[in-house]
Amino acid sequence: SRNQMILFVRLYIPHSRTSLPASMFSRNDFSIWSILRKCIGMELSKITMPVIFNEPLSFLQRLTEYMEHTYLIHQANASSDSIERMKCVAAFAVSAVASQWERTGKPFNPLLGETYELVREDLGFRLISEQVSHHPPVSAFHAEGLKKDFVFHGSIYPKLKFWGKSVEAEPKGIITLELPKYNEAYTWTNPTCCVHNLIVGQLWIEQYGNVEVLNHKTGERCCLNFKPCGLFGKELHKVEGYILDKSKKKVCSLYGKWTECMYIVDYAALEAHKKSGKGTAEKKSSKPGSREEAEEISLPEADTVEVIPGSYLLWRIAPRPVNSTEMYSFTSFAMQLNELDKDMDGLIPKTDCRLRPDIRAMENGDIDLASEEKKRLEEKQRAACKTHSKSDDELKTKWFQQGQNPHNGSQDWLFSTGYWNRNYPLLPDIY
Repeated sequence: SRNQMILFVRLYIPHSRTSLPASMFSRNDFSIWSILRKCIGMELSKITMPVIFNEPLSFLQRLTEYMEHTYLIHQANASSDSIERMKCVAAFAVSAVASQWERTGKPFNPLLGETYELVREDLGFRLISEQVSHHPPVSAFHAEGLKKDFVFHGSIYPKLKFWGKSVEAEPKGIITLELPKYNEAYTWTNPTCCVHNLIVGQLWIEQYGNVEVLNHKTGERCCLNFKPCGLFGKELHKVEGYILDKSKKKVCSLYGKWTECMYIVDYAALEAHKKSGKGTAEKKSSKPGSREEAEEISLPEADTVEVIPGSYLLWRIAPRPVNSTEMYSFTSFAMQLNELDKDMDGLIPKTDCRLRPDIRAMENGDIDLASEEKKRLEEKQRAACKTHSKSDDELKTKWFQQGQNPHNGSQDWLFSTGYWNRNYPLLPDIY
């Protein structure tokens, strides 16, 4: 019948928006520097930034972008060999931070008790996230496969440091992927992200640091190095690493760029390729990516990845939509995150970021309203924190509880079921 047909379309053509309601404002008339020069060395979470430097998404929505390449998790599930699964999980870990590329707008700080959900039938997952702490700011998320075929969860505390010409964001917190079919759990932490050229020139982004993906059941691990840009930008966006079996033998190498693609190749082949002087054998700068060095570079020209003979492709990024630059450099996936569907009204809880007025105003191109609302919400939150004592039910987290990560014992926030029952009494009035 026609009604069944409509339902079918609802489920299988989700979130169809391909652009935001309004283009972004030019930031050229505003100087980040004029605000930040007062704050050298300070924790940036304490500073109120003008809304012009934001992008119209909450950090909870930004975290959801980890899920864009969920097909890699499904691919891992389809592999009967644990090393093959590790390759897919490692590619997923890299792909999860790929949307940061050119995203120089700052997401809105979530308010305490803010939530965000996303259900994607087409990608086979549903996700719920909540802002579980205000000082320090901690965002917890929990995603699960619609066929109960995986669980992906974590809690992120982004530590922002300001270095004069750059801002560094260190995403503290553990990320866990569980594959029940194999009774496996993988954990890792994300690389550090840095925005350069705050004073003059074009803002640009790099990510660096070591990421270790550990399979807690088999002891196999993948060590990935997100390389700092280095002198003359030779290493910009490069990621290189290897997979170790349980006896710590290097079984294969991974290489590529987090902005582009990841390849897998035999470990010996990569080493031989480096020795042959082709490819990546440039002299490493004395101090890897020392801050001063990188600061002198304007936006480096990205060359594409040189493919070593015998490699095969693990993952390639989807191209950005044509209108991406006018739309805060959003990916197609990001464009859809704040879409408020008529069917969602009355279904999602009143704490969902889609209902947050400052983000909605900014998305609609009303920067003055966005600015007023942001100020109002921040003041409302401060007032609420003053009047409530710690024991107050209103301040208790609704969907996550603090606890130990079951796989590595570190402090974490764990999902306490109930959200998807769609019964939301006693939610705080945060907007």
